[in-house]
Formats: sequence, C-alpha cells, structure tokens
Amino acid sequence: MQLGMIGLGRMGAGMVRRLMRGGHTCVVYDRDQAAAAELAGEGATAATSLGDLVATLETPRVIWLMIPAAAVDSALQDLRGLLQPGDSVVDGGNSYYIDDMRRAQELAASGITYIDVGTSGGVWGLERGYCMMIGGPQAAVQQLDPIFKALAPGAGTIARTPGRARLGGTAEAGYLHCGPSGAGHFVKMVHNGIEYGIMAAYAEGLNILKHANVGAQGHAISAEMTPLRHPEDYQYDLDLVDVAEVWRRGSVIASWLLDLTATALVADPQLAQFTGRVSDSGEGRWTILAAIETGAPAPVLSAALDQRFASRGEDDFADKLLSAMRFQLSRSPGRSSSPSSTT
Repeated sequence: MQLGMIGLGRMGAGMVRRLMRGGHTCVVYDRDQAAAAELAGEGATAATSLGDLVATLETPRVIWLMIPAAAVDSALQDLRGLLQPGDSVVDGGNSYYIDDMRRAQELAASGITYIDVGTSGGVWGLERGYCMMIGGPQAAVQQLDPIFKALAPGAGTIARTPGRARLGGTAEAGYLHCGPSGAGHFVKMVHNGIEYGIMAAYAEGLNILKHANVGAQGHAISAEMTPLRHPEDYQYDLDLVDVAEVWRRGSVIASWLLDLTATALVADPQLAQFTGRVSDSGEGRWTILAAIETGAPAPVLSAALDQRFASRGEDDFADKLLSAMRFQLSRSPGRSSSPSSTT
C-alpha cells in the first residue's frame, strides 16, 4: 500500500522505515526538510508541502499524522481543504480521545475517515515493532490492515496465552481494533497511565535499596529527627546495577521497562546526568480524569501522576508551608529565631 506520513520525528521516521521494509511505499513530509530528504535517500518520496504530499498520493489517500497532540487540529484544518471524499487520516500520536470523537464527526461531514491509533514502541519500534490500539469505523480499519500488520511486532517468540488459539483476532500480532472513534486512544491513554505506575514502582523500590545502608551512616542526635532505632538492620551496600540485572532474569517483575532501567544504571550508576524532573504528556492526567468520572478507583496511578508533579517542584510551596507550620509549632511564645533552625 501507499501511505503519506506527516511528522518524521523519533517515531514517525522509524515507522516509515518499517513500512518500506514491509514493501509499502511512503510519501513523507516534515517541516524539517532534512528529515524528509534523509528518508528520500532510503526510498521514500519527499514532499515539500502538505499540498505536494496530497497531490503525490494516489486516491483514495491514506495520511498518517505522527505529530504532537496539540498540533493535530491545525494539521487537519490545513488538510481538510486538500483531501477528497474517501480519503483517510490516521492520528498515531497521543491525542485525547474526546478530541478524536469530535474530529471524526467533523471530517465525516466532508466524507473523510478519521482513525485514531494509540501507538506504543517509541524509538525501539523500528526493530521491535509497534503495538497499536485502533479506533474508528470497522471497514476503514480493515482496509488499512496491511499497514497495521507491517508496523506491528507480530507474534514473535512470545509464548501463546493458554486458550488464546480459539479466540482468534489480531491482538496476538500486536494490534487491535478496540472500537469506534476514540476507543484506540482511550485504551492507549490508560496504557500510559499504567506505565506511569510501573515506572514509579521501580523507581521507589530501587530507591529503598539505595537507602539500605543508612544504618552505617552517622546521624547527630536531634529533637527534630526521629532516630533510627536499629541501625544494625540497615547496613547493606547494594549494587543496584546488578540488582536490576538479576531481576531481569526469571523474576516476576521482569519487563521491558526494567530492561530500560538496567540499561540506564549500567551507563550511569549514580544517574548523575539526570535532574529528577519527569514530564507528563497528558495521558496520565486523562486516565485519572476517566477514573474519577467512571468511579473506578486508581490510587496507584494517581500517586504516580502526583509524583511527576512533585518532581517538577509543583509541591515546593506546600513543603514550605509544612516547614512554616512546623516552625510555628516548635517556637516558644514571644521567641524570635530563624526558621532555618527547624527546617
């Protein structure tokens, strides 16, 4: 099949390369013309504008957007006047599923099909394949099956789930039509919320191990700090590089995220190059919003999202207030002293 790809960043370029390896032809566009030219050197056709991309594609056209969620509406507005009834647009980024439902209705009025595809795989997807969660009309999704199949990881060497053979479907291959418009990004949204929780669990657990030698460290006696009653119980100097590695080997908590953790620790055991600031691109927030609105408890995922806020200093003022209250509680009436003595 032929596909137009808009957005040639870390994932978009890899997806184009995987599609071409699978025998598909790609017309590519990015505001960074160098990115398009690089892929043209590998067999793609580079377009110099959206109009050029649309004109180059055969009808009915299939255009895949791999751009930030905030840029999708603008891109659709530009494309809408260029496309024809029967054409399809795929949003493979991390859009909010509510926006998908609106966009599908708006484009349907012009005879254009909108398909939302939550895509997981990152920069590793070129070799590993991309897990895809798809929303949109059944017929349109089925028409694009060759594209999804080429991008997906396939069954690979993962053992088949017992009883799965009788169920059939494409889930074993790594892609799934989840339902109507918005369903793909809804499933991907929750996927990313879970990802926040798993990442936080690894981080917190390894941090406990890092503090396991606190009993070997000297601590001044202070009324402001609860003493460690049994320092002899916490005198382990653990090699976190090796701990992460051994967990990868047959442990029940082994996962790809643990693989990435082990890789990071080997490269930089003290993580000196990182500030501890962690961003959130929206999916974690939307997951918690959905949990609240549906009445589905999600305490772990909520805590993981709060941790990301805290990593960016969003709780600094709250911490200062706690410090101020603690200072006020500890000072004698009429006493004047510096807060630094109790913080």
